[in-house]
Amino acid sequence: MKTGKRIASLLLVGAFALTAFTACQSDAGTNSSTSAEPTLIPTDSVAVVDTSSVTIVTGETAAADTSAADTTVAATEAQTVSVALAENKEPHAVAADTADAAATTSIVLNGDSITVDGSGVTVDGSTATITAAGVYDISGTLADGQIVVDTEDDGEVRLVLDGVDISNASSAPVNILSADETVIVLADGTDNYLSDGATYVYADPEEDEPNAALFSKDDLTITGNGSLTVDGNYNDGITSKDGLVITSGNITVNAVDDGIRGKDYLVIEAGNITVNSGGDGLKSDEDEDAAKGYIAIESGVINVTAGGDAITAETDVLISDGQFTLTTAGGSNAAIDEDLSAKGIKAGVSVTIDGGTFNVDAADDAIHSNDSMTINNGDFNLATGDDGMHADTSLTINDGKIVVTRSYEGIESALITINAGDISLVSSDDGINVADGNDGSGMGPGMGTQPGGRQRPGGGTPPGGTPGQQTFTYTGSNYLYINGGVIVVEAAGDGIDVNGAIEMTGGLVIVNGPTANNNGALDYDGGFKISGGTLVAAGSAGMAQAPDASSSQNSLMLTFPSALPAGTLINIQTADGESLMTFAPLKTFQSIVFSSSDLQTGDTVVVYYGGSTTGDTLGGLTIDGTYTPGEQIASVTISNVVTTIR
Repeated sequence: MKTGKRIASLLLVGAFALTAFTACQSDAGTNSSTSAEPTLIPTDSVAVVDTSSVTIVTGETAAADTSAADTTVAATEAQTVSVALAENKEPHAVAADTADAAATTSIVLNGDSITVDGSGVTVDGSTATITAAGVYDISGTLADGQIVVDTEDDGEVRLVLDGVDISNASSAPVNILSADETVIVLADGTDNYLSDGATYVYADPEEDEPNAALFSKDDLTITGNGSLTVDGNYNDGITSKDGLVITSGNITVNAVDDGIRGKDYLVIEAGNITVNSGGDGLKSDEDEDAAKGYIAIESGVINVTAGGDAITAETDVLISDGQFTLTTAGGSNAAIDEDLSAKGIKAGVSVTIDGGTFNVDAADDAIHSNDSMTINNGDFNLATGDDGMHADTSLTINDGKIVVTRSYEGIESALITINAGDISLVSSDDGINVADGNDGSGMGPGMGTQPGGRQRPGGGTPPGGTPGQQTFTYTGSNYLYINGGVIVVEAAGDGIDVNGAIEMTGGLVIVNGPTANNNGALDYDGGFKISGGTLVAAGSAGMAQAPDASSSQNSLMLTFPSALPAGTLINIQTADGESLMTFAPLKTFQSIVFSSSDLQTGDTVVVYYGGSTTGDTLGGLTIDGTYTPGEQIASVTISNVVTTIR
């Protein structure tokens, strides 16, 4: 029996990588089931038939396939990096390099002395102080000295680092006290080094600045194609008390506290940046102006290993593109103090990502916002000791490939909207969790007696009545909207846990849910209305739920007399032999919920147990292949929005 014609078309639309997720296996061989069958009706022998398979409604076709495609309640104004950036303070402009070589002042460092050729510089022993705007070419080695910028001139101070190695045992090697704007140019082909000592000596004991090896009180730009290595042995590596813009360069920062900090904003246009920090990696922390305190990254290769957060902003983190490798506090397997923030990406207001490649191994949330998050695109590989993606208020996924290989909860917010994308989630608790913080779901591993937040008895009736008999009367604000995409969940707790309501209009959702009866593959308390897409959810039977009676698309709920082993094949087909679903759950299961536009009222469907299948599978669901039936265990006519077979 041929399977998977329309599922295969969905995957072409979604461009889902079958090998990206351990639960999403591509298998061109044969999957067979030999366990003892759960005989619900007398069995019959069935011949092998070639036919086509599952009907899937994607986000692109949902509107054409369902009259319930009015999802205006889920629609939000498109949030992109450019839209979000327009609401923040504009970063300082970087002037083009039009310097006249003849007007450039040369500063040569000679170990313990300094030679100057030109104007605008005063020298006192091993300290050179720049007192005028202009261009300064600096080269050589300074064993224990300092470059100071202190000018009231309008105009730019341009420091060309032309192969320098500057150390200072008791202060910042480069200390920018005052300037209209300072630009540090990393000369092509040069290697430059700045290093401070573990203890600073201040003229006034009440002072606490400078506090970084490269320190600026005013706007700072770093550019050029050379390299810069900064060792911040006292506190931070690079700090600007105003704005910091990095346009290019190969920059390595090692710091006992924060790596690179722009207080008002940190803008990275390009470059190859590596940070190893005891505190945060990239940081902006202005908290008195809502238009400041943001990080904007246009592109670049960024590698951060941090004891705290890898990337953290008081307001927004805005990422257009780039390649990111982020590790925090020893990674997802590490145990950390509950007071430590060790997130991959963290924003106080919003996270907006338009693209990029992200490899995150975080002891805390991989990507976190205290308010909202929008993922427009990108390739994410996330391992985390807590949540893969968490936003306190709302989380919207418009596209992208998101793979969470390890988490406590995969995706969490009070309002989640999934419009498109390829999403794979592995969680030790809930795969997708919609909560306002009152259900205990925010507790990390080891902080509760059972997965799932709310502790429930094993068995009994789900909130709101038996499956399919609830009505959609929820008036709260906690929602999960699924309008498209391919979503695969493997959860030890609830597969999809919504402390509110669910609306699904399109996409493909596959859940390999819990084995314990105190959790369910689907768990909601405010209603579940489905009008399009395909839903396949397997799990325990004690708290099993299906979409409710408000749905315009039919569902089928199978409950078996006892738990069946992982890999047991279950096939649903029409009376004419058209296969609708061939599924071998990845874990022990006792219930399966299936919803598709192919389940038409008045049609008869037949359920088979065992047999074998060939072709590709995704999360246990056969995508494109041939099913050889095993034993017929049930036959039922679809007469209700939710038809139950026990």
